[in-house]
Amino acid sequence: MPGGRLTQQERQQIALGLADGLAYAEIARRLDRPTSTVTREVMRNGGPTAYRADLAHRATERRAHRRRPAAPRGAQAPELAHGRDAEAVREYEEVFTTLLMQQGLPKMMSRVLTCLFTTDEGSLTAAELVQRLQVSPASVSKAVAFLEQQGLIRREQGEGRRERYAVDDDVWYQSMVAAAQSNIALAQTARQGVGILGPDTPAAVRLENVARFVDFVAESIMRSAEQARDILSTRRDPGHPTAE
Repeated sequence: MPGGRLTQQERQQIALGLADGLAYAEIARRLDRPTSTVTREVMRNGGPTAYRADLAHRATERRAHRRRPAAPRGAQAPELAHGRDAEAVREYEEVFTTLLMQQGLPKMMSRVLTCLFTTDEGSLTAAELVQRLQVSPASVSKAVAFLEQQGLIRREQGEGRRERYAVDDDVWYQSMVAAAQSNIALAQTARQGVGILGPDTPAAVRLENVARFVDFVAESIMRSAEQARDILSTRRDPGHPTAE
C-alpha cells in the first residue's frame, strides 16, 4: 500500500529491479511507490550493489522495535517556520541527503550539508547541528571540518564566541570550479604520459585522447559556471518580495 511500510515481497521486487539495472524511478513505478521511498530503502541497506531483500527486511524490523532514547529536555527540534509540513520536509531532506551520498559525499557530511541548505538562515552553530541531527558533537565537528576543507561551507563569527557554519550562493560555483581544475590536472598528467610513452604508440594516442576530451569538458564547465554565476544568481535585497 503506497505510504505504508515496504513488505518483504516489495523488497524482493526492489532487489530484482536492481539486478536488472532498472532506475529507482522505474522500480518505484512498478511498486506504485514514491521514488524517494525506493531510493531511501536502497541507500539505507547497502546501496544498489549490495542490497539484499532479506537483510533489509530484518534490519527494518530491528529499527522498528528499537526504542530511541528520549531527547533531553530543551533539546527538541524547533517548530518549522512558514507552516511547513514536518513530515514532507523530513522526507525531502532524506532524498536530498541520499542524492549527495550518490555523488560521493559521506553520509554525515551529506546530512550536515542538507541541514544547512534547508535552513532559512543558511547557517547553524555546531550545537544547533547536534540538536537538529541528533548526533554527537564529535560527528558534527568531523563533518564540518571535511566540508570546509572541500570548500562546501564556510565559518563565520556568530554571537559571542560561537562560530556558525554557513552555505552561500557560490557553493556550487566553487564546487564546479574545483571539479574543472581537477580535470585540468588530469589532462596535464595524461599529456606527460604521451611524452614518456612515445607520441606514436597506442598508449600515447589513448592518453592524448583522454587529455583532449577532459580539456574540452573542463573548459566548458568553467565557461558555463561563469556564465551561470552572472546570469542565474539571484541576490535578495530589502526590496525583494521574499526578503524579511
